[in-house]
Amino acid sequence: MLKHAVIPLLLGAGLLAGAPSALAASNLVFCSEGSPAGFDPGQYTTGTDFDASAETVFNRLTQFERGGTAVVPGLATKWEVAEDGKTYTFHLREGVKFHTTEYFKPTREFNADDVLFTFNRMLDPNQPFRKAYPTEFPYFTDMGMDRNIARVEKVDAHTVRFTLNEVDAAFIQNLAMSFASIQSAEYAEQLLTQGKPADINQKPIGTGPFVFNKYQKDALIRFKGNKDYWQPEDVKIDNLIFAITTDASVRMQKLKKNECQVTLFPRPADIKPLSADAKLQMPHQAGFNLGYIAYNVMDQIKGSNTPNPLAQLKVREALDMAVNKPQIIESVYQGAGQLASNAMPPTQWSYDDSVKDAPYDPEKAKQLLKEAGIKEGTEITLWAMPVQRPYNPNAKLMAEMLQADWAKVGIKAKIVSYEWGEYIKRSKGGEQGAMLIGWSGDNGDPDNWLGTLYGCDAVDGNNFSKWCYKPYDDLIKQAKATSDQAKRIELYQQAQHLLKEQVPITPIAHSTVYQPMSAKVKDFKISPFGLNSFYGVSVDK
Repeated sequence: MLKHAVIPLLLGAGLLAGAPSALAASNLVFCSEGSPAGFDPGQYTTGTDFDASAETVFNRLTQFERGGTAVVPGLATKWEVAEDGKTYTFHLREGVKFHTTEYFKPTREFNADDVLFTFNRMLDPNQPFRKAYPTEFPYFTDMGMDRNIARVEKVDAHTVRFTLNEVDAAFIQNLAMSFASIQSAEYAEQLLTQGKPADINQKPIGTGPFVFNKYQKDALIRFKGNKDYWQPEDVKIDNLIFAITTDASVRMQKLKKNECQVTLFPRPADIKPLSADAKLQMPHQAGFNLGYIAYNVMDQIKGSNTPNPLAQLKVREALDMAVNKPQIIESVYQGAGQLASNAMPPTQWSYDDSVKDAPYDPEKAKQLLKEAGIKEGTEITLWAMPVQRPYNPNAKLMAEMLQADWAKVGIKAKIVSYEWGEYIKRSKGGEQGAMLIGWSGDNGDPDNWLGTLYGCDAVDGNNFSKWCYKPYDDLIKQAKATSDQAKRIELYQQAQHLLKEQVPITPIAHSTVYQPMSAKVKDFKISPFGLNSFYGVSVDK
């Protein structure tokens, strides 16, 4: 971790060497929190990856309004939904140009072929590009879109039709999510011809407001403002630089020195002094997020040859009631967190406020562990993320507090951590015991929580508990397949109670999101989805 914290600091003064001064109005430096795993949004699920690709380089057919949850036209100007709710026809925007770079020069504008390539690559394992560059698309499959999209057809050069097997009430919102970013079919064909298909993940080409220029892992990403953007008024920055800075205190030092103009995830202790600095501004809002403990419920954890105690409901109930949440929220969130008892935030429609926590009760927890046949001193692993996230400002401290809580009931928790990309990859593979993780909502629909995080379709993706419970899964699938919102609310609320009873997770907190930035930054909007977008943003001289 020391290497990651120090390198960006050393680069600070020379970050823009060879580029205009960081003080120039047409340049903005964003002190980001980590290195992206790649630049192909379809392959990833984290905000770190999406900020560096989907929010800069790409567009989608539909998009969320900046700073909000409403869906607005993107690369599609309008769409129609058939009466049966299973056929969607999209009319594509004309005159949209793909990026021109030193490695790709497009010969045509965006059209239906690009939409077909983007989705058929995710749908069909035998699609030529997918065969040449085998990869997984976790978001797409976690939401069951690989099974529900029957076909994508080209009606004409600027019209495409999606046909679904079942009604999906959140389909338009899903297409606005980062993973659905539209790729260039022409660029993909060039990469195939060159025998370099993996470059789609390292040298991205999109239609978005910024053009990818350079990436140095653990140091920086450079983007150029897209002068040919289809909404030219949204590109007010000539040079956008991500200064990758994993250490929160270093990020705040850089901000105060004007080495960057926007950053994220301040330490709770830094919020008050940063807010008092006249050269800075500190917009904030209630987070549409949840930090939680996920319990791996598999009978045997990957890489282990012993039974997994977390597979037993009584063990999970015991660990859950042994967590001193108020103490964690006071120490970790320091006034910037709200206690969570449910599996999604209270601002999400269909939230059931009758779902309550079991009382904090270490003595009862000991009794449950005894009934489950768990000996005192039994060891489990507790994974703690190495980076700050909107839903957890200090996972290391939280893990240490949980370790102490569980030691009081006879469970020995061994804290484990990995580099962020490895952390996600290994945990999706099922190597963890208990783990700290969380979520910022992606599309404003309940399924984005109850399906994406806890459904059977997501067991190999964002369902880090590996929990697949048919009575629950039937409810959320039925809810997703109806457009009657009252009925959806009823089904989702039943599902919330089942999830609480089965304890695949322990919800900890919903955090307040603070976004420190220079007072010179204009029109930056905090995303409810935990993303960072710089189109429409400018910096005063």
